[in-house]
Amino acid sequence: MKKFAVITAGGSGSRMGKELPKQFLLLAGKPVLWHTLRAFQEAYPDIFFVLVIPAAHSAAGKVILNELNLTEQSVLVEGGATRFHSVQNGLQKVEAGSIVFVHDGVRCLVTPDLIRRCGVQAEALGSAIPAVASADSVRLADEAGGHLSVDRNRVRMIQTPQTFKSDIILPAFQQEYKDGFTDEATVVEAAGTPVFLIEGEYSNLKITRPVDLLVAETVLQERSGQ
Repeated sequence: MKKFAVITAGGSGSRMGKELPKQFLLLAGKPVLWHTLRAFQEAYPDIFFVLVIPAAHSAAGKVILNELNLTEQSVLVEGGATRFHSVQNGLQKVEAGSIVFVHDGVRCLVTPDLIRRCGVQAEALGSAIPAVASADSVRLADEAGGHLSVDRNRVRMIQTPQTFKSDIILPAFQQEYKDGFTDEATVVEAAGTPVFLIEGEYSNLKITRPVDLLVAETVLQERSGQ
């Protein structure tokens, strides 16, 4: 089946304390987004990229795509007001009868192995949502300001790439937006289709704060054997 990677790269650098959006900050000499795209390219050399990016930064996105020789197998799409609307815009470029990966552009440590495992499971079961067990104690807050202890063995931390057959995710994103849509899995479930988890990777972190770049640098050094 043909593969599409919808890469959401519309975040700002507010929590990083930088004017430049975090997806363009340098990591091991390359933009964060470069590492993300490269992982998918290694997993599936013929995958088609739908890069959802702010119009103001489209030129920077094109530079990265050109450096990876992905210009002919990619398209740039402008993001929307929310993640839901950004993904919705990107899905307009996806063909029927395909496998769709939706991935955070700043999860730059994702491995080709996880991407391929998600693809295989999605072809077999219809979806693959990467998740890892919580390493921390968890409490559930209520509206009154109280909180309850939760068995962390039952908690899963959700990651991307959230992967689906196109005939599942495309119609799901035709529904109206709801505040509870925090990721693609919640959208698909709201459309009446159950989703299936798959073991994620603890290293598959989302670059959000300056310390995350330091951690990512260390991980890349370890992977390269330095």
